[in-house]
Amino acid sequence: MGDKHLSSQFDAELNTISTRVLEMGGLVESQLNQAVYALLEMSRETAEQVLHNEERLNQMEVAIDHQIISTIGRRQPTARDLRFLMAISRTTQNLERAGDEIARIARMVQSIIDGGSPRSLPSQELRLAADLAVGMLRKTLDAFARLDVSMAVAIMKEDNAVDAEYDGFLRKLITYMMEDPRTISLSLNLLFLAKAIERVGDHAKNIAEQIIFIVMGEDVRHSSLDQVESVVR
Repeated sequence: MGDKHLSSQFDAELNTISTRVLEMGGLVESQLNQAVYALLEMSRETAEQVLHNEERLNQMEVAIDHQIISTIGRRQPTARDLRFLMAISRTTQNLERAGDEIARIARMVQSIIDGGSPRSLPSQELRLAADLAVGMLRKTLDAFARLDVSMAVAIMKEDNAVDAEYDGFLRKLITYMMEDPRTISLSLNLLFLAKAIERVGDHAKNIAEQIIFIVMGEDVRHSSLDQVESVVR
């Protein structure tokens, strides 16, 4: 009876940690939506809101890490429970780093506005890549909540689409700068914006890899998609 009680307490702790990760993910998703709006509308006010919440994300990561360390020290988990806590730690790291990229987007928007004539730059062409990154992050959080490995694999495939959008936008920007060298400085800001969006997609993909690690017990980081698919079959 005592073992059952301890087990239920441990399960409750794991559920609490999982819930906090999803709360952190929800904030990252909200931040990304705001940053994309700031980019497309060139809204300084929205960019400032994103930067205002950056510290909150950092605090959430620290709090979750502290809870993970405390749980490992007290419960000494084994097998799947330990994998789960390790994956949670990696997930919060990726969420925090995605938050850093989102803050970078907000700062770049401010820089473009300060540089003048932001509407003359092709920022709207980043919309598809931004929408893909937003969708990836949303699906990743959903897959994490349900520990859905099939969706995790689908998310990893979507990362290729974000990468392709980045490559296409980079080629357009190079052409744009060659045609009008006066736009080089501001165009470089857009290049950094595009890279930040692409990196958010990378972090979503990294979290999808952790879902597979929790469920299947296989570390698929740095694996090809074919290798990942063979693991989850």
